[in-house]
Amino acid sequence: MRYGDGGGVDQAERVRREQVRRRAAVLFAQGRSAVEVAGLLEVSTKSAYQWRRAWAAGGVEALASRGPAGPDPKLSDAQLARLKTRLELGPAAAGYREDQRWTLARIVALIATMFHVRVGITTAWEAMRRLGYSPQLPIHRAIERDEPAIAHWRRYQWPAVEESPPGGPPGSVSPTSAARR
Repeated sequence: MRYGDGGGVDQAERVRREQVRRRAAVLFAQGRSAVEVAGLLEVSTKSAYQWRRAWAAGGVEALASRGPAGPDPKLSDAQLARLKTRLELGPAAAGYREDQRWTLARIVALIATMFHVRVGITTAWEAMRRLGYSPQLPIHRAIERDEPAIAHWRRYQWPAVEESPPGGPPGSVSPTSAARR
């Protein structure tokens, strides 16, 4: 999986890769060549040569993981803990009385209010992901739903809308919908 497809390396994989590099350092200290190390650890020779250069210049610590790639998060772990506490109070406590859902736009506004930091929607989404939240859909249907009216619309009006070709009068049958019958 490529990085743009949501792949990349998580913390566990970074630890595993660092252990492989530390094992390579032990082998280099024993006098093994980069090609031997690559074969023993089942890595590319290019990686083994790079590790050998880093090890020769800085020792075992030069092979330590540098952490996740990219910029540091805008919100610290302490700020995230405060944000989580605030989110658990609900949207009504933040002044959103019309509905009881946290949207990313509302979370952006809450972050700006709490921490005086301007963040984008993507940063808010990342903060929610770091807190363990996932995108949710409402479980309950609206109280105001008129089930008989919806059933009537589905039975009598939707077929007319579905059958009308783009730009054609309602109720006219398109060749593709006629062929499906």
